[in-house]
Amino acid sequence: MASFSLALGTATKNRDDKIIEAFFPTPILNPSAELVSAIAAVVDYKEGNQAIEITPAQSADLTAAFDAAGEEKSAQFASRAAQSSQPLVVVILATDEAPTSVAEGFLKLQLISNRLVQPHGLVLDGIFGLLHNIAWTNQGAIDLPELADRQIEARLNGETLTVDCVDKFPKMVDYVVPAGIRIADTSRVRLGAHVGEGTTVMHEGFINFNAGTTGVSMVEGRISAGVVVGNGSDIGGGASIMGTLSGGGTVVVSIGENCLLGANAGLGFPMGDRCTIESGLYVTAGSKVRMLDNNGQEVEMVKARDLAGVSDLLFRRNSVTGQIECLANKSAVELNSELHSNN
Repeated sequence: MASFSLALGTATKNRDDKIIEAFFPTPILNPSAELVSAIAAVVDYKEGNQAIEITPAQSADLTAAFDAAGEEKSAQFASRAAQSSQPLVVVILATDEAPTSVAEGFLKLQLISNRLVQPHGLVLDGIFGLLHNIAWTNQGAIDLPELADRQIEARLNGETLTVDCVDKFPKMVDYVVPAGIRIADTSRVRLGAHVGEGTTVMHEGFINFNAGTTGVSMVEGRISAGVVVGNGSDIGGGASIMGTLSGGGTVVVSIGENCLLGANAGLGFPMGDRCTIESGLYVTAGSKVRMLDNNGQEVEMVKARDLAGVSDLLFRRNSVTGQIECLANKSAVELNSELHSNN
């Protein structure tokens, strides 16, 4: 049996016995056919993409299968899960198709946040409609129709139920904390974000799902859904990168390596390596850009989208005319190594 991913996890159900979220601490990418066959024999998996609810006894049986495949962490979790009273679920993804269940969607988001897959490396079509708003609280995920009763119940028990947010996507760190990162405000990094090793996300920084950084980066602005930022790049305070969910269309906006998006600047087209956009300047794909030669003379007028992927460019606004100008960028961005020591 072939599969590109499988995982054992815990699930949270609502009062209608429907799974509203799932946690997979040890997802496996490209498991061996022998492991998939062994798991299938225990959970009665046949074919295709499935999320299968299992019993603690079945979880205990999975321990040997994981052990035989050399998946030590999964074996340890399966052994511990066998003693748990929480709902358990196995997800097997035979093909990379649009998720059809909440558990499948949560596994795909966690594959990205575990750095097993890069943003845009999985089909996530329809996930925004598949998931629904949940109250993410200090007592776990709570379906919104049940929240008022749970709040009353907590108060009557002398407790306080704290609601961190109401959203389709929880914060990433409640599911995985990748090695070598620093996040000043964890609520601003959604599950499904890819946070590269060495990345620092400051208090006003934000990373959406299916987006993020590939390596060492400073993030003080917003990385919208679908946006990928290359190694060594700096997203300045208040800066914004246009995503694909609202206003960005179908073009994948990205930033190359060693780039600088200045404070309160914006980007709406794919940018190459070693590029800079000065503070306060928002360059959309349709922005008219005056190209300058080394002597500051105009060469031609182009739209920013015509410069997609071109490296070594500096974008600035002429303080007299207001015209956006572009010239060769003579200095690459170099991040402060001490700020990115996240050990």
